[in-house]
Amino acid sequence: MLDIMDQEPNKTKYEYITQPDWIYLTDNDGNIFAEITFEQVDDKTYDIYHTFVDESMRGQWIADELVQQAVDHIQSQWFSVTASCPFAKKWLKRHK
Repeated sequence: MLDIMDQEPNKTKYEYITQPDWIYLTDNDGNIFAEITFEQVDDKTYDIYHTFVDESMRGQWIADELVQQAVDHIQSQWFSVTASCPFAKKWLKRHK
């Protein structure tokens, strides 16, 4: 889990939460600002099929961070990664 938090006590704090097939970015009030979802498609492979970043958070490389975290999470379990999500598919091409 990676935290992206401001050091000022009154500022909103954000945190990436990892679930078995979902990673999301939430603030300290539980609002979700970004997410990536993936599913196992066979005994060796997971497919990243959805990436979303709220307009208020775009342009901060959050989608890239979500894909990287999903890939790391999936590969840490000895699975390969494919993507039907257009953004994740482009990301995988650039980072192979």
